[in-house]
Amino acid sequence: MSYQHYQYYGIDPALVERVKFKLKNPQVKERIKMLLQGVTKADLQNRAKVTRLIGLAAGIFGEKLTGSQTNQILEFILSQKIDPSNTFHLIKLWSMFR
Repeated sequence: MSYQHYQYYGIDPALVERVKFKLKNPQVKERIKMLLQGVTKADLQNRAKVTRLIGLAAGIFGEKLTGSQTNQILEFILSQKIDPSNTFHLIKLWSMFR
């Protein structure tokens, strides 16, 4: 599995920093965990489902994403081939956003 840094996809580091900061709020973190509960690898390879998740997450974070930003995040997520049940995948993602 080859992970590429989110900046390669044109995702703004300032956006990532704002989201990381907002995730420190326990209520926001819990809402995101609930949103992602039960999400599968197949879900994270489905363009429509990922686009919907991005929109819902942006709402939870209070971030207004442009169509371009949504597409950049979508392409990043699809390319990572994330398997939420694989601890190694989650550790790699975690290290990317530390």
